[in-house]
Amino acid sequence: MHKSRGGGGGRRKQNFRQQRPDRENRHLAEKLSDLAVESDDSSDSEQENDEEDQSGAETSSENESSVEPKQKNKFDVGKPAKFPVSMWDLKHCDPKKCSGRKLARHGLIKNLRLGQKFPGLVLTPVGTNCVSPLDREIIKSSGIAVVDCSWAKLDETPFHKMRSPNPRLLPFLVAANPINYGKPCKLSCVEAIAATMYITGYKKEALWYLNKFSWGHAFVELNEELLDIYAGCANSQEILEAQKKYLETESTEAQRDTSYPSSKSSDETEESSEEYEADRESDETTQGKQDKKPEPSSP
Repeated sequence: MHKSRGGGGGRRKQNFRQQRPDRENRHLAEKLSDLAVESDDSSDSEQENDEEDQSGAETSSENESSVEPKQKNKFDVGKPAKFPVSMWDLKHCDPKKCSGRKLARHGLIKNLRLGQKFPGLVLTPVGTNCVSPLDREIIKSSGIAVVDCSWAKLDETPFHKMRSPNPRLLPFLVAANPINYGKPCKLSCVEAIAATMYITGYKKEALWYLNKFSWGHAFVELNEELLDIYAGCANSQEILEAQKKYLETESTEAQRDTSYPSSKSSDETEESSEEYEADRESDETTQGKQDKKPEPSSP
């Protein structure tokens, strides 16, 4: 019975399909065709929009290329260092003025613990050799570290707890930081790091670090001649010789400046000499009158 009922149901469904008009199929086909037409229209419009956007982009790019690029500051260049940069922070400085701590806030320097050894080059007052281009490979492989301490508290600084196989000194340079501006060798942390980078051939990295400070460009402006001289040396001995020659030249020029005459103008000098001559003549006339004896009157 289940089979005959199923078979009869199948015949009824077939008869129903044959007897039912094809309106819904035509209507559905019409709707699909309508959708297809709408889809074509939308794709065409999208294509037109894409073409317009593309043409607009080309126009804007042409306009941008026609506009002259804004000139950058000559120190507004640089790139991040690919080697480690670290420091021992002894917390001697004012946190608001400390360049090392500002670098740490920017993620450009890593703090080291006292007693922690650093394998790279370390800038320290107890260094034995001067930084030179020969140190480039040491920096490339192991990085730079600096001792962040106060110049007024060097005697209290435990340098024996900040060990490195490569302790170094910096040659003569002039500070540009606001605290010690114009003072020889009184560099801040960022100045010491940047000077080391510059001398060892990492000039772009040096500018990258100095750019974090509004006064950073002044350090290069004050020391550019010296930094280029040091960067052109072969080793520490040549840097010391270049330093000595530079200081001797500066000393000679300073002595020459002090041997110049006074700043009075030639007109003032002539006026003063004329006044002197007039006063001298006046004194001689008065003295002559006093020395001349009166003649006796006739009887």
